[in-house]
Amino acid sequence: MFAKQGRRTKTVLAILVFLIFISGCAAQPGPQEREFEGDIRQQSDQQLRPDREQDKKQADEQGGRIKKPDIPKAIAAGKDKEPSLKVYIVQDKQVRDMPFEEYVAGVVAGEIKNDWPMEAIKAQAIIARTFVLQFISEKGQSKYENAHVSTDIEEAQAWNAGAVNDSIRKAVEETRGQVIVYQGEFARTWFHSNAGGKTATPKEGLNYKDEPPPYIQVVESPDTNEAVEADAKSWSASFSKDKVIAAMKDAGKSVQDFSSISIGEKGPSGRAVTIQVGDTEVSAAELRLALGTTEMRSTLIDKIALEGDNVIISGRGYGHGVGMSQWGAFNMANNKKTAEDIINHYFKDVDIVKMWN
Repeated sequence: MFAKQGRRTKTVLAILVFLIFISGCAAQPGPQEREFEGDIRQQSDQQLRPDREQDKKQADEQGGRIKKPDIPKAIAAGKDKEPSLKVYIVQDKQVRDMPFEEYVAGVVAGEIKNDWPMEAIKAQAIIARTFVLQFISEKGQSKYENAHVSTDIEEAQAWNAGAVNDSIRKAVEETRGQVIVYQGEFARTWFHSNAGGKTATPKEGLNYKDEPPPYIQVVESPDTNEAVEADAKSWSASFSKDKVIAAMKDAGKSVQDFSSISIGEKGPSGRAVTIQVGDTEVSAAELRLALGTTEMRSTLIDKIALEGDNVIISGRGYGHGVGMSQWGAFNMANNKKTAEDIINHYFKDVDIVKMWN
């Protein structure tokens, strides 16, 4: 009896072992499937590697590894340290030593209203900081002896230390050390009051003769709404023939008299590139400088005509129209755009980097 039970037990165990073996084989993939699955994992790794390298590159750029230009040796104070400047103060007729950011605060107060939206003021601060670094990098120093830069608006930027308030200080502090660079060089950060709806090329607005920077393009500019002061949106002016003849001479074009005046060539933004004065063609930007930029406010001209002994000109916008429109920045900031948004709208494919802590 016990022998029969033993044989039955062995038989049952044998059957169970066989079933477990069969079950186990069914649960595992075959050799070809395992190999194929391994190939998929390896292939996926190879396919993803370029994307991962791209992600790393983007992370490096976002982490501040974008190529930065060198701070000009004349003012460099050491790695990540704020430079100091020798500034010729035109009003005082003397050179003053000051921290870089103190100079920037005075420039921002001189160039933009201190009660404007914070992000517009911050954009102006970044532009001001970049402007002076590019200026010193290119020119080395001011035209005034023993100075790196001056408060002479014809040489550099306006400066008004007396208008620095808490808003200006906050904007400068929150953008401390930040500048605009393009391919490792300080950008040319042109700006103006009002673009009249569309910004200009450097050739149009400034009679710029070098190769224009690729980051300066004609863009739509939101600077014509009801918040904008009327005289920044449109203007008209009258100039005597004698004044125009004198201005032509200042612009390098001598005329004795003329019986007609009209727009010659127009640029991509619709601005006058040249003005035809009788038989003589003159740069519109140069003529504007000679006539006075507070009278002939832009080269975005709607009408120009000789009426009797006077030249009547009317147009839109205020300033040369190149780069950032301040009224455009005002409206963008009021529409919740950041300083970075503003800069990237007016300067294409640039980077904002921090030069010092």
